[in-house]
This record gives sequence, C-alpha cells and structure tokens, in this order.
Amino acid sequence: MLAVHFDKPGGPESLYLKEVAKPSPGEGEVLLKVAASALNRADILQRQGQYAPPPGASSILGLEASGHVAELGPGCQGHWKIGNPVMALLPSGGQAQYVTVPEGLLMPIPAGLTLPQAAAIPETWLTAFQLLHLIGNVRAGDSVLIHAGLSGVGTAAVQLARMAGAIPLVTVGSQDKLQIAEKLGAAGGFNYKEEDFSEATLKFTKGTGVNLIIDCIGGSYWEKNVNCLALDGRWVLYGLMGGADVNGPLFSKLLFKRGSLITSLLRSRDKKYKEMLVKAFTEQILPHFSTEGPQRLSPVVDRVYPLTEIQEAHKYMESNKHMGKIVLELPQ
Repeated sequence: MLAVHFDKPGGPESLYLKEVAKPSPGEGEVLLKVAASALNRADILQRQGQYAPPPGASSILGLEASGHVAELGPGCQGHWKIGNPVMALLPSGGQAQYVTVPEGLLMPIPAGLTLPQAAAIPETWLTAFQLLHLIGNVRAGDSVLIHAGLSGVGTAAVQLARMAGAIPLVTVGSQDKLQIAEKLGAAGGFNYKEEDFSEATLKFTKGTGVNLIIDCIGGSYWEKNVNCLALDGRWVLYGLMGGADVNGPLFSKLLFKRGSLITSLLRSRDKKYKEMLVKAFTEQILPHFSTEGPQRLSPVVDRVYPLTEIQEAHKYMESNKHMGKIVLELPQ
C-alpha cells in the first residue's frame, strides 16, 4: 500500500509516498480502507522530529481517517460489517491506503456527510469535546475564550460551546476569520494582530473575564490569559504553538484569581479512555451532524488535497492561512 513517509525530520519537502506493507488487524481490530485523512498540528511536529507517536503505534502520519471496513480481526464484537462507511480516531497511521483500528475507536459517518468531511471530524471534534466537557466542565452561561478559533479544533469548539449554552469568544488573525467564526456561532472575536485580546475580552465581559479558556498557544499568551480569566476560571492548555517557556509571576497571578490551569493531550491517552470518549461523543454529539435547525453541527473543511500533494498540504498548514481542516484524499 502507499503511505506518507519521511526518512529523517525536516521540512515539507522531506515527505513522499512510499510503498509499505499493508497491516493486518489484530485482536478486536478492524482494517480500514482509507478514503480520506486530515492534517493536524501533530503531523507537522512529528515530521519536524518534535512529537513521536505513542509506543507501539505506526510511524506513519495521520491521527484521523474515514473510509470503509475492509477486514475484521479476531474477537471483533460484531458492531461493524465489511463495507461499512466509518471514521476513526487514530494514534497514527491514517495517511496510508489501509490502517488498523480498535473497533471501539470507529464511528458511523453521519447521514449527509461525504468521506472527506467525515475525515475532518475524529481527532478535531473529539479533542474539542474532551477539552470543553471532560476537562473544562463547560456549563450553560459560561463565557469561553477559544484561541485559534478558526483552526480545526477551534471551529469545533465554537459550535460545541454554543450547543452547550455557553458564550464562545475567539482569537483569530484576520477579519475574514472573524466573520466566519461569527457565522459558526461565536458571540464575539478579536484579531490578535490588531488589538489586545485580553483587554477586548474584559471589555466584552464587562470586566468579569471568561470562565473558561481553550488554549493551544501556551507561553506567549500566559499573562494575557490570566488577565482575562474570571475568578475561579479554568484555563485548559492543549498546545504550545506560542512556546513552552513562561517568564514572570504566573503562579501568583493565577492564585490571585483562584484559577485552575489544566493540561490535556488526546493522542497519548490509553485505549480505554479513548473508547469512553468515542462512545460519549457518538451518543451525545454525532446525531447533531445530521439534524436540521440551530443545533446542527458541521465540520469546516478548507481544502482537499490528493495525497500526492502532501508537501503542498503541509506548506499550507504552516502558512496559518487555513480556516478549518485540511483534508487528504487517498488514491483508491
């Protein structure tokens, strides 16, 4: 089968397609014939040598995929049949023509969605669901500041926060992105290139600050985050795009706010946790991708590239111009 490969860490130009052995499903696993996969920041970091896959996982890039069940491994419980269209949460391996998946990490594709749209859901929406509900304990009426509001996770978090009855606010880097965020349900947004998002957030909340921050930036935003966090607020950190170092009195400022700083990753979680997350998401959230009306959810896909253009897809993600997900279509 064909898979995305790189011989040593480097830039997008280090990526190419390579013929590799097709995996075989183990106990309780399904073999997925991949139709589409989607890019995540983790793919960029892994290509750069900064984020290794979990122990025992494939070295092939790709944390999510959609396609059809091609084979059932021994011990499968009968939830899935050969030919079923499905989408999958993966620790790696999605950017290949076939990938093995524990059957509990598969989800049905909501009615009305294409395979490329479905590929934009698993990692991104499960991350947003986890950050808001399991980690951030979002409640109706909460104000929620979502950094990188037009990223894949950002577009999902805006819609999920709105559905929970919260008030989503976003930071983005352009006016175009602000307008799209508001169409998705953001109550307000701030262009971090043109204004101090912290002061703008305090103004929007009439000085009280936000109850919850969903943060993939980290170091460079710490002071502004604490400044606009409400008393007893929760700050959930899931990425370090703005660096890992903090210089200054973070603890005293956070203590003064009685704030909670909680960190979370999804990729490194164990199978039992991921299966619990997938089950909860499938029951509580997935039906809303097929319903009509104000509670309808929608994956936001910016561009679809053929897998042969994997270098261009990585370059586009690194430009930070995308709004929503970058999807890769696999040769069939």
